[in-house]
Amino acid sequence: MTRHDCTIFFLHGLGFGAASAAPLSTALGDRFRVIGIDLPGHGEAPDAADGSMKALADAALTVIEAEADGGPWLLVGHSMGGKVAALVAARVLSGHANVFGLAGAVLLAPSPPSPEPMDDEKRALMLSWAQDGALSEVDAREFVAQNVATPLAAELEQDAVAQVRRMSPLAWQRWLTAGSREDVSADVGVIDLPVVVIAGEDDDDLGASAQPGHLSALYPRARFVSLAETGHLLPYERASEVAAEIVKFWESTASAFPPVAPEWGRVIASRRTDVEARALLARRAIAADANYTPKALSPVQLAILRALADRLVPQSGDRRIDLAARVDADLAAGRGDGWRPAELPDDATAYRLGLDWVASVWPKDVAQQDDLIRTIIAGELDPVGGWSGDVLRRWFEDLRTDLARTWLAHPASLARVGYDGFATSGPGGEPAGYVNLGAGTRDPWEPAELGADRPIGEHIA
Repeated sequence: MTRHDCTIFFLHGLGFGAASAAPLSTALGDRFRVIGIDLPGHGEAPDAADGSMKALADAALTVIEAEADGGPWLLVGHSMGGKVAALVAARVLSGHANVFGLAGAVLLAPSPPSPEPMDDEKRALMLSWAQDGALSEVDAREFVAQNVATPLAAELEQDAVAQVRRMSPLAWQRWLTAGSREDVSADVGVIDLPVVVIAGEDDDDLGASAQPGHLSALYPRARFVSLAETGHLLPYERASEVAAEIVKFWESTASAFPPVAPEWGRVIASRRTDVEARALLARRAIAADANYTPKALSPVQLAILRALADRLVPQSGDRRIDLAARVDADLAAGRGDGWRPAELPDDATAYRLGLDWVASVWPKDVAQQDDLIRTIIAGELDPVGGWSGDVLRRWFEDLRTDLARTWLAHPASLARVGYDGFATSGPGGEPAGYVNLGAGTRDPWEPAELGADRPIGEHIA
Protein backbone atom coordinates (compact mmCIF):
# COMPACT_ATOMS: atom_id res chain seq x y z
CA MET A 1 0.00 0.00 0.00
CA THR A 2 1.30 3.46 -0.94
CA ARG A 3 2.15 5.63 2.05
CA HIS A 4 1.13 9.23 1.41
CA ASP A 5 2.75 12.25 3.02
CA CYS A 6 -0.62 13.60 4.01
CA THR A 7 -4.34 13.55 3.18
CA ILE A 8 -6.00 16.50 1.46
CA PHE A 9 -9.72 17.06 1.97
CA PHE A 10 -11.04 19.19 -0.88
CA LEU A 11 -14.12 21.38 -0.34
CA HIS A 12 -15.47 22.66 -3.65
CA GLY A 13 -17.13 25.89 -4.70
CA LEU A 14 -20.74 26.62 -5.62
CA GLY A 15 -21.95 24.56 -8.55
CA PHE A 16 -19.22 21.96 -8.46
CA GLY A 17 -18.54 18.85 -6.41
CA ALA A 18 -15.93 16.36 -5.33
CA ALA A 19 -15.10 15.77 -9.00
CA SER A 20 -13.65 19.28 -9.28
CA ALA A 21 -10.69 18.03 -7.21
CA ALA A 22 -9.62 15.77 -10.10
CA PRO A 23 -7.34 18.25 -11.94
CA LEU A 24 -5.58 19.09 -8.67
CA SER A 25 -5.25 15.42 -7.70
CA THR A 26 -3.68 14.66 -11.08
CA ALA A 27 -1.23 17.55 -10.72
CA LEU A 28 -0.20 16.43 -7.22
CA GLY A 29 0.43 12.81 -8.18
CA ASP A 30 0.70 10.02 -5.62
CA ARG A 31 2.42 12.00 -2.87
CA PHE A 32 -0.89 13.16 -1.36
CA ARG A 33 -4.14 11.31 -0.82
CA VAL A 34 -6.78 13.69 -2.23
CA ILE A 35 -10.38 13.18 -1.12
CA GLY A 36 -13.01 15.39 -2.70
CA ILE A 37 -16.16 15.92 -0.66
CA ASP A 38 -19.60 16.48 -2.17
CA LEU A 39 -21.23 19.19 -0.07
CA PRO A 40 -25.06 19.03 0.29
CA GLY A 41 -26.88 19.43 -3.00
CA HIS A 42 -23.72 19.03 -5.06
CA GLY A 43 -22.43 16.01 -6.95
CA GLU A 44 -23.99 12.88 -5.48
CA ALA A 45 -24.92 14.44 -2.11
CA PRO A 46 -28.58 15.07 -1.26
CA ASP A 47 -29.77 18.45 -0.05
CA ALA A 48 -29.31 19.26 3.63
CA ALA A 49 -32.23 19.91 5.97
CA ASP A 50 -31.53 23.64 5.67
CA GLY A 51 -29.20 26.08 3.94
CA SER A 52 -27.14 27.06 6.97
CA MET A 53 -23.36 27.09 7.03
CA LYS A 54 -23.55 24.69 9.96
CA ALA A 55 -25.27 22.13 7.74
CA LEU A 56 -22.47 22.40 5.18
CA ALA A 57 -19.76 22.08 7.84
CA ASP A 58 -21.54 19.11 9.44
CA ALA A 59 -21.61 17.32 6.09
CA ALA A 60 -17.92 17.99 5.47
CA LEU A 61 -16.91 16.78 8.92
CA THR A 62 -18.91 13.57 8.56
CA VAL A 63 -16.71 12.61 5.61
CA ILE A 64 -13.48 13.85 7.21
CA GLU A 65 -14.11 11.90 10.41
CA ALA A 66 -14.80 8.75 8.39
CA GLU A 67 -11.82 9.08 6.03
CA ALA A 68 -9.06 10.51 8.25
CA ASP A 69 -6.44 7.87 9.04
CA GLY A 70 -4.88 9.45 12.14
CA GLY A 71 -2.05 11.02 10.15
CA PRO A 72 -1.67 14.67 9.10
CA TRP A 73 -4.17 16.28 6.78
CA LEU A 74 -4.79 19.58 5.01
CA LEU A 75 -7.99 21.39 4.14
CA VAL A 76 -8.23 22.79 0.62
CA GLY A 77 -11.29 24.97 0.18
CA HIS A 78 -12.41 26.70 -3.01
CA SER A 79 -14.81 29.67 -2.92
CA MET A 80 -17.86 28.46 -0.96
CA GLY A 81 -15.70 25.59 0.28
CA GLY A 82 -13.31 28.14 1.77
CA LYS A 83 -16.04 29.45 4.04
CA VAL A 84 -16.92 25.89 5.02
CA ALA A 85 -13.22 25.21 5.68
CA ALA A 86 -13.09 28.03 8.24
CA LEU A 87 -15.92 26.45 10.23
CA VAL A 88 -14.39 22.99 9.94
CA ALA A 89 -10.98 24.20 11.12
CA ALA A 90 -12.49 26.09 14.05
CA ARG A 91 -14.46 23.05 15.16
CA VAL A 92 -11.49 20.68 14.81
CA LEU A 93 -9.21 22.96 16.83
CA SER A 94 -11.89 23.33 19.50
CA GLY A 95 -11.93 19.54 19.96
CA HIS A 96 -15.58 19.26 18.92
CA ALA A 97 -14.84 16.87 16.06
CA ASN A 98 -13.63 13.29 16.28
CA VAL A 99 -10.59 13.84 14.11
CA PHE A 100 -6.93 14.72 14.70
CA GLY A 101 -4.03 15.85 12.53
CA LEU A 102 -5.12 19.12 10.90
CA ALA A 103 -1.81 20.65 9.79
CA GLY A 104 -2.93 23.63 7.71
CA ALA A 105 -5.24 24.95 5.02
CA VAL A 106 -4.92 26.09 1.42
CA LEU A 107 -7.77 28.37 0.41
CA LEU A 108 -8.57 29.12 -3.23
CA ALA A 109 -10.43 32.40 -3.75
CA PRO A 110 -12.36 31.64 -0.55
CA SER A 111 -15.64 33.17 0.46
CA PRO A 112 -15.04 34.92 3.81
CA PRO A 113 -16.82 34.04 7.08
CA SER A 114 -18.54 37.42 6.83
CA PRO A 115 -21.24 37.98 4.18
CA GLU A 116 -19.74 37.50 0.73
CA PRO A 117 -19.45 40.68 -1.34
CA MET A 118 -21.71 40.28 -4.35
CA ASP A 119 -23.47 42.78 -6.56
CA ASP A 120 -27.26 42.63 -6.12
CA GLU A 121 -27.78 42.52 -9.87
CA LYS A 122 -25.41 39.57 -10.22
CA ARG A 123 -27.12 37.75 -7.34
CA ALA A 124 -30.54 38.28 -8.94
CA LEU A 125 -29.30 37.01 -12.30
CA MET A 126 -27.84 33.86 -10.76
CA LEU A 127 -31.05 33.21 -8.82
CA SER A 128 -33.05 33.51 -12.03
CA TRP A 129 -31.04 30.70 -13.57
CA ALA A 130 -32.43 28.20 -11.03
CA GLN A 131 -35.97 29.48 -10.57
CA ASP A 132 -37.44 26.75 -12.81
CA GLY A 133 -35.12 23.91 -11.79
CA ALA A 134 -31.58 22.86 -12.64
CA LEU A 135 -29.47 25.29 -14.63
CA SER A 136 -29.75 25.04 -18.40
CA GLU A 137 -26.77 24.30 -20.61
CA VAL A 138 -26.66 27.96 -21.67
CA ASP A 139 -26.79 29.33 -18.12
CA ALA A 140 -24.25 26.83 -16.81
CA ARG A 141 -21.84 27.78 -19.59
CA GLU A 142 -22.41 31.45 -18.82
CA PHE A 143 -21.64 30.84 -15.13
CA VAL A 144 -18.37 29.09 -15.98
CA ALA A 145 -17.41 31.74 -18.54
CA GLN A 146 -18.01 34.56 -16.06
CA ASN A 147 -15.62 32.99 -13.56
CA VAL A 148 -12.52 32.37 -15.69
CA ALA A 149 -9.97 34.82 -17.06
CA THR A 150 -9.56 32.91 -20.32
CA PRO A 151 -11.67 30.07 -21.75
CA LEU A 152 -10.96 26.61 -20.37
CA ALA A 153 -9.82 23.76 -22.57
CA ALA A 154 -12.84 22.06 -24.13
CA GLU A 155 -12.67 18.93 -21.95
CA LEU A 156 -12.29 20.91 -18.72
CA GLU A 157 -15.09 23.27 -19.69
CA GLN A 158 -17.44 20.40 -20.45
CA ASP A 159 -16.65 18.79 -17.09
CA ALA A 160 -17.25 22.06 -15.24
CA VAL A 161 -20.52 22.72 -17.04
CA ALA A 162 -21.76 19.18 -16.39
CA GLN A 163 -21.10 19.56 -12.67
CA VAL A 164 -22.95 22.87 -12.50
CA ARG A 165 -25.95 21.37 -14.29
CA ARG A 166 -25.96 18.36 -11.96
CA MET A 167 -26.27 20.32 -8.72
CA SER A 168 -29.54 20.81 -6.88
CA PRO A 169 -31.34 24.06 -7.72
CA LEU A 170 -32.39 24.26 -4.06
CA ALA A 171 -28.75 24.19 -2.93
CA TRP A 172 -27.95 26.88 -5.52
CA GLN A 173 -30.71 29.11 -4.22
CA ARG A 174 -29.84 28.46 -0.57
CA TRP A 175 -26.23 29.54 -1.03
CA LEU A 176 -27.20 32.76 -2.80
CA THR A 177 -29.98 33.71 -0.37
CA ALA A 178 -28.64 32.29 2.91
CA GLY A 179 -25.19 30.70 3.04
CA SER A 180 -23.25 33.43 1.24
CA ARG A 181 -25.00 36.08 3.35
CA GLU A 182 -24.59 34.32 6.71
CA ASP A 183 -22.02 35.87 9.05
CA VAL A 184 -20.19 33.10 10.91
CA SER A 185 -17.27 35.27 12.05
CA ALA A 186 -18.18 34.84 15.72
CA ASP A 187 -18.31 31.05 15.33
CA VAL A 188 -14.92 30.97 13.63
CA GLY A 189 -12.99 33.47 15.76
CA VAL A 190 -9.25 33.69 15.11
CA ILE A 191 -7.65 30.53 13.70
CA ASP A 192 -3.97 30.05 14.60
CA LEU A 193 -3.11 27.72 11.75
CA PRO A 194 -0.63 27.77 8.84
CA VAL A 195 -2.64 28.95 5.84
CA VAL A 196 -2.01 29.87 2.22
CA VAL A 197 -4.63 31.93 0.39
CA ILE A 198 -4.39 31.79 -3.41
CA ALA A 199 -6.50 34.05 -5.62
CA GLY A 200 -6.57 35.35 -9.17
CA GLU A 201 -5.94 38.92 -10.23
CA ASP A 202 -8.94 38.80 -12.60
CA ASP A 203 -11.48 37.61 -10.02
CA ASP A 204 -14.09 40.31 -9.48
CA ASP A 205 -15.33 39.77 -5.90
CA LEU A 206 -12.93 37.31 -4.26
CA GLY A 207 -9.71 38.13 -6.06
CA ALA A 208 -6.14 38.62 -4.93
CA SER A 209 -6.54 42.29 -4.02
CA ALA A 210 -9.59 41.63 -1.82
CA GLN A 211 -8.45 38.56 0.14
CA PRO A 212 -6.06 40.18 2.66
CA GLY A 213 -8.83 42.50 3.79
CA HIS A 214 -11.22 39.59 4.21
CA LEU A 215 -8.92 37.11 5.95
CA SER A 216 -5.83 38.68 7.57
CA ALA A 217 -7.52 39.05 10.95
CA LEU A 218 -9.08 35.57 10.79
CA TYR A 219 -5.85 33.80 9.80
CA PRO A 220 -2.92 35.72 11.37
CA ARG A 221 -0.45 33.19 9.92
CA ALA A 222 -1.80 33.42 6.37
CA ARG A 223 0.42 33.90 3.34
CA PHE A 224 -1.30 35.42 0.31
CA VAL A 225 -0.46 34.35 -3.24
CA SER A 226 -1.61 36.24 -6.33
CA LEU A 227 -1.94 34.55 -9.73
CA ALA A 228 -1.93 36.73 -12.85
CA GLU A 229 -4.39 36.16 -15.69
CA THR A 230 -6.53 34.01 -13.41
CA GLY A 231 -10.20 34.25 -12.56
CA HIS A 232 -12.23 32.49 -9.87
CA LEU A 233 -12.08 28.83 -10.93
CA LEU A 234 -8.55 28.08 -9.74
CA PRO A 235 -9.01 24.27 -9.57
CA TYR A 236 -9.63 24.30 -13.33
CA GLU A 237 -7.63 27.34 -14.46
CA ARG A 238 -4.43 26.81 -12.48
CA ALA A 239 -4.33 23.24 -11.15
CA SER A 240 -0.56 22.92 -11.69
CA GLU A 241 0.22 26.23 -9.97
CA VAL A 242 -2.06 25.41 -7.05
CA ALA A 243 -0.45 21.97 -6.72
CA ALA A 244 3.00 23.57 -6.65
CA GLU A 245 1.90 25.94 -3.87
CA ILE A 246 0.49 23.02 -1.87
CA VAL A 247 3.79 21.12 -2.15
CA LYS A 248 5.73 24.25 -1.17
CA PHE A 249 3.40 24.88 1.76
CA TRP A 250 3.66 21.30 2.97
CA GLU A 251 7.44 21.10 2.71
CA SER A 252 8.27 24.53 4.14
CA THR A 253 5.56 25.08 6.73
CA ALA A 254 2.79 22.61 7.45
CA SER A 255 5.00 19.54 7.87
CA ALA A 256 7.54 21.25 10.17
CA PHE A 257 6.36 19.44 13.29
CA PRO A 258 7.38 16.24 15.09
CA PRO A 259 5.30 13.48 13.50
CA VAL A 260 2.58 11.77 15.51
CA ALA A 261 2.09 8.12 14.61
CA PRO A 262 -1.34 7.54 13.01
CA GLU A 263 -2.22 4.98 15.69
CA TRP A 264 -1.87 7.74 18.31
CA GLY A 265 -3.79 10.18 16.12
CA ARG A 266 -6.70 7.76 15.97
CA VAL A 267 -6.77 7.44 19.78
CA ILE A 268 -6.77 11.24 20.15
CA ALA A 269 -9.60 11.46 17.62
CA SER A 270 -11.65 8.76 19.33
CA ARG A 271 -14.40 9.24 21.87
CA ARG A 272 -12.05 7.94 24.54
CA THR A 273 -10.46 11.43 24.54
CA ASP A 274 -12.55 14.26 25.92
CA VAL A 275 -13.15 17.48 24.02
CA GLU A 276 -10.81 19.71 26.02
CA ALA A 277 -7.88 17.29 25.81
CA ARG A 278 -8.39 16.78 22.07
CA ALA A 279 -8.46 20.56 21.53
CA LEU A 280 -5.22 21.05 23.44
CA LEU A 281 -3.46 18.25 21.58
CA ALA A 282 -4.77 19.45 18.20
CA ARG A 283 -3.37 22.94 18.75
CA ARG A 284 -0.08 21.71 20.19
CA ALA A 285 0.53 19.49 17.17
CA ILE A 286 0.47 22.41 14.71
CA ALA A 287 3.83 23.43 13.27
CA ALA A 288 5.55 26.41 14.85
CA ASP A 289 5.33 29.81 13.18
CA ALA A 290 8.72 30.41 11.55
CA ASN A 291 8.04 34.15 11.83
CA TYR A 292 6.97 34.04 15.47
CA THR A 293 7.19 37.44 17.18
CA PRO A 294 7.81 37.26 20.94
CA LYS A 295 4.97 38.52 23.12
CA ALA A 296 6.53 38.63 26.59
CA LEU A 297 10.24 38.59 25.82
CA SER A 298 12.48 40.66 23.58
CA PRO A 299 13.93 39.07 20.42
CA VAL A 300 17.33 38.79 22.15
CA GLN A 301 15.78 37.15 25.21
CA LEU A 302 13.86 34.71 23.01
CA ALA A 303 17.06 33.83 21.15
CA ILE A 304 18.85 33.04 24.43
CA LEU A 305 15.89 30.96 25.61
CA ARG A 306 16.06 29.00 22.35
CA ALA A 307 19.78 28.45 22.87
CA LEU A 308 19.12 27.18 26.40
CA ALA A 309 16.35 24.92 25.12
CA ASP A 310 18.76 23.38 22.61
CA ARG A 311 21.13 22.44 25.44
CA LEU A 312 18.56 21.46 28.08
CA VAL A 313 15.95 19.65 25.95
CA PRO A 314 17.80 18.64 22.77
CA GLN A 315 15.65 17.53 19.84
CA SER A 316 16.93 15.58 16.86
CA GLY A 317 16.12 16.26 13.22
CA ASP A 318 14.61 19.32 11.58
CA ARG A 319 11.01 18.82 12.73
CA ARG A 320 11.23 20.33 16.20
CA ILE A 321 8.96 21.93 18.76
CA ASP A 322 9.79 25.61 19.24
CA LEU A 323 9.84 25.27 23.02
CA ALA A 324 11.03 28.83 23.65
CA ALA A 325 8.23 30.37 21.58
CA ARG A 326 5.63 28.31 23.43
CA VAL A 327 7.05 29.31 26.82
CA ASP A 328 6.99 32.95 25.69
CA ALA A 329 3.33 32.63 24.66
CA ASP A 330 2.51 31.10 28.05
CA LEU A 331 4.29 33.96 29.83
CA ALA A 332 2.34 36.53 27.82
CA ALA A 333 -0.95 34.78 28.60
CA GLY A 334 -0.15 34.45 32.30
CA ARG A 335 -0.17 30.66 32.16
CA GLY A 336 2.10 29.02 34.70
CA ASP A 337 2.29 26.54 37.56
CA GLY A 338 0.83 29.03 40.06
CA TRP A 339 3.83 29.59 42.31
CA ARG A 340 7.32 31.11 42.35
CA PRO A 341 10.16 31.50 44.89
CA ALA A 342 9.47 34.38 47.27
CA GLU A 343 12.57 36.30 46.18
CA LEU A 344 11.52 36.38 42.51
CA PRO A 345 9.12 38.77 40.74
CA ASP A 346 6.29 37.57 38.48
CA ASP A 347 7.25 34.93 35.94
CA ALA A 348 7.55 37.21 32.89
CA THR A 349 9.70 39.76 34.74
CA ALA A 350 11.88 37.02 36.22
CA TYR A 351 12.43 35.52 32.77
CA ARG A 352 13.45 38.90 31.34
CA LEU A 353 15.92 39.58 34.17
CA GLY A 354 17.35 36.07 34.16
CA LEU A 355 17.71 35.82 30.39
CA ASP A 356 19.34 39.25 30.19
CA TRP A 357 21.97 38.06 32.64
CA VAL A 358 22.50 34.77 30.80
CA ALA A 359 22.84 36.70 27.51
CA SER A 360 25.57 38.86 29.04
CA VAL A 361 27.76 35.84 29.84
CA TRP A 362 26.64 33.30 27.19
CA PRO A 363 29.70 31.77 25.47
CA LYS A 364 29.85 30.68 21.84
CA ASP A 365 31.54 27.37 22.58
CA VAL A 366 29.04 24.55 23.27
CA ALA A 367 31.19 22.94 25.96
CA GLN A 368 31.47 26.27 27.75
CA GLN A 369 27.69 26.71 27.47
CA ASP A 370 27.21 23.38 29.22
CA ASP A 371 29.72 24.36 31.91
CA LEU A 372 27.80 27.60 32.54
CA ILE A 373 24.53 25.68 32.81
CA ARG A 374 26.03 23.23 35.31
CA THR A 375 27.36 26.13 37.39
CA ILE A 376 23.94 27.81 37.46
CA ILE A 377 22.28 24.54 38.47
CA ALA A 378 24.79 24.14 41.29
CA GLY A 379 23.98 27.65 42.59
CA GLU A 380 27.64 28.67 42.45
CA LEU A 381 27.21 32.02 40.66
CA ASP A 382 26.53 35.47 42.06
CA PRO A 383 25.14 37.39 39.10
CA VAL A 384 24.79 41.13 38.89
CA GLY A 385 21.37 42.64 39.51
CA GLY A 386 20.87 41.57 43.10
CA TRP A 387 20.14 37.86 42.65
CA SER A 388 22.17 35.45 44.72
CA GLY A 389 23.44 32.24 43.21
CA ASP A 390 20.67 30.34 45.00
CA VAL A 391 17.93 32.63 43.67
CA LEU A 392 19.36 32.27 40.17
CA ARG A 393 19.41 28.49 40.65
CA ARG A 394 15.74 28.43 41.63
CA TRP A 395 14.72 30.64 38.70
CA PHE A 396 16.69 28.36 36.39
CA GLU A 397 14.93 25.36 37.89
CA ASP A 398 11.62 26.95 36.90
CA LEU A 399 12.94 27.55 33.39
CA ARG A 400 14.08 23.94 33.05
CA THR A 401 10.72 22.71 34.31
CA ASP A 402 8.85 24.94 31.85
CA LEU A 403 10.91 23.70 28.89
CA ALA A 404 10.53 20.03 29.88
CA ARG A 405 6.81 20.42 30.55
CA THR A 406 6.30 22.14 27.20
CA TRP A 407 8.14 19.35 25.38
CA LEU A 408 6.16 16.64 27.15
CA ALA A 409 2.83 18.38 26.40
CA HIS A 410 3.26 17.78 22.66
CA PRO A 411 1.37 14.71 21.37
CA ALA A 412 4.50 13.39 19.66
CA SER A 413 6.29 13.48 23.02
CA LEU A 414 3.41 11.72 24.76
CA ALA A 415 3.64 9.01 22.12
CA ARG A 416 7.41 8.76 22.55
CA VAL A 417 7.11 8.06 26.28
CA GLY A 418 4.00 5.90 25.84
CA TYR A 419 1.61 8.06 27.89
CA ASP A 420 -2.03 7.79 26.79
CA GLY A 421 -3.76 8.83 30.02
CA PHE A 422 -5.52 11.61 28.11
CA ALA A 423 -7.72 8.91 26.56
CA THR A 424 -9.21 7.49 29.76
CA SER A 425 -12.01 9.95 30.54
CA GLY A 426 -13.80 10.73 27.29
CA PRO A 427 -17.49 9.98 26.69
CA GLY A 428 -16.59 6.81 24.77
CA GLY A 429 -14.06 5.48 27.27
CA GLU A 430 -15.58 2.11 28.15
CA PRO A 431 -14.31 0.89 30.45
CA ALA A 432 -12.97 4.10 31.95
CA GLY A 433 -9.32 4.07 32.95
CA TYR A 434 -7.16 0.98 32.52
CA VAL A 435 -7.85 -2.74 32.94
CA ASN A 436 -4.36 -4.19 32.45
CA LEU A 437 -2.01 -2.70 35.05
CA GLY A 438 0.91 -5.11 34.76
CA ALA A 439 4.31 -3.95 33.57
CA GLY A 440 4.71 -4.27 29.81
CA THR A 441 1.01 -4.96 29.17
CA ARG A 442 -1.42 -2.79 27.22
CA ASP A 443 -5.19 -2.55 27.03
CA PRO A 444 -6.62 -3.40 23.59
CA TRP A 445 -7.39 0.25 22.81
CA GLU A 446 -3.87 1.50 23.59
CA PRO A 447 -1.40 2.31 20.78
CA ALA A 448 1.36 -0.25 20.31
CA GLU A 449 3.87 2.33 19.03
CA LEU A 450 6.12 4.76 20.87
CA GLY A 451 6.80 7.82 18.75
CA ALA A 452 7.35 7.21 15.07
CA ASP A 453 9.29 3.97 15.29
CA ARG A 454 9.80 2.82 18.89
CA PRO A 455 7.99 -0.40 19.90
CA ILE A 456 6.70 -0.80 23.42
CA GLY A 457 9.44 -2.01 25.74
CA GLU A 458 12.36 -0.30 23.99
CA HIS A 459 14.51 1.80 26.31
CA ILE A 460 14.17 5.55 25.88
CA ALA A 461 17.32 7.48 26.69
